[in-house]
Amino acid sequence: MVKISNIAYYLPEQVLTNQTLEQQFPEWNAEKIAKKTGISKRHITKEDEFASDLAVKACIELFQMQKINPQEVDFILYCSQSPDYPFPATACILQDRLNLPKHIGALDYNLGCSGYIYGLAMGSSLINSGVSKKLLLITSETITKYIGEEDKGNQTLFGDAAAVTLLENEESNNATIGAFCFGTDGSGMNSIIAKKEARGHQFSAIPFNKKQGVLEMNGPKVFDFAIKTIPALVEQTLHKAKMSIDEIDYFIFHQANAYMLSQIRKRLKIDKERFIIDMNDVGNTVASSIPIVLKNLQNQDRIKEGDQLLLAGFGVGLSWGACVIKW
Repeated sequence: MVKISNIAYYLPEQVLTNQTLEQQFPEWNAEKIAKKTGISKRHITKEDEFASDLAVKACIELFQMQKINPQEVDFILYCSQSPDYPFPATACILQDRLNLPKHIGALDYNLGCSGYIYGLAMGSSLINSGVSKKLLLITSETITKYIGEEDKGNQTLFGDAAAVTLLENEESNNATIGAFCFGTDGSGMNSIIAKKEARGHQFSAIPFNKKQGVLEMNGPKVFDFAIKTIPALVEQTLHKAKMSIDEIDYFIFHQANAYMLSQIRKRLKIDKERFIIDMNDVGNTVASSIPIVLKNLQNQDRIKEGDQLLLAGFGVGLSWGACVIKW
C-alpha cells in the first residue's frame, strides 16, 4: 500500500492583489472579484523565475520538514505545462539541482488541473510494483507567463506555485490511495489551450504579443464541462470505492474558482463543512491546487489519521480524474 507521508509547497514572493487588478481594469471591483472567484490575491513569478525554481524551494522545504536525506529518494514524477525547456525533462534538471542520487528515475508529464490525480496513480503504481520506495510527486506551474497583460479574466484567476508530495510504502495498511477514475475528451482541446510557447528559461521561443498572451480559455465551455462531468465522476469514484457520499470526510477538488465549485457542491448535495474551497490567497494554481489545500488542512489540524478524502481534478485536455484516499 502507498501513503502520503507529507506535503510542502512554495509560492513566489511577488503578489498580485484584487486592488491592483482594479487599478489596471477600473471597470472591475476588487470586492466583486473576491466574491465571485473566491480569490483576493495570487502569487506571480518574476521574469527570471521559472517552474524548476519553485519546485526546488518546495522540495527543500519538504526535506527540512520531514528530515529526509535526499539520497533516499529514488524517483521523481514532475507535472507541469510550463517546463523550463522543451527538452531536457525538468525532472532531470531537478535531480541535479536537488543533489539526488544518479540511480533514480526522473519523468516529466504534461498535464494541467487533473495532473495531481494522475501523479498519485502513477506514483502508487511505481511503489506497489516495487520500482520505487520513496517518490517525489512534484507539481509546478508558472502559468502567469502565458497570460496577456490585457487578459483580465485569466489574470484574475491564475497564480503560480509548486507543491511536492512524498509518497512511500505503507506496510500497516492504515493509509491507502486508490479507487482511481479517469476521463478524457480531446474534442474539447480548444477550451483551454496555448497555441504558442511562452518564453522559457534561457530559451528563445516563438514570439508572442505580451498584451494578448498565449493562454486561451473559453470560460463558459469549461464551466459547462465541469458542471456536467464532475458530479458523475464523483458518483463513479464512490461506486468503485464501494463507499457512500456520507462516508467521505472531505471533498477536495481542483480549486478552479469559487463559483464553479459552489455549483458542483450544490449538485452533489454536499454540506459546506466537508467541501473545501481554499484559494483566497493563491488563486487557481493548476495541478498544485489540491496538494496546497491538503497541506493547509494538515497545518490547521483539520484532517486526522483515518479520514477518507475524495480528490478530483479537471481541466485542460479536456481531462479529469478522481480518487479516494485514507489519510
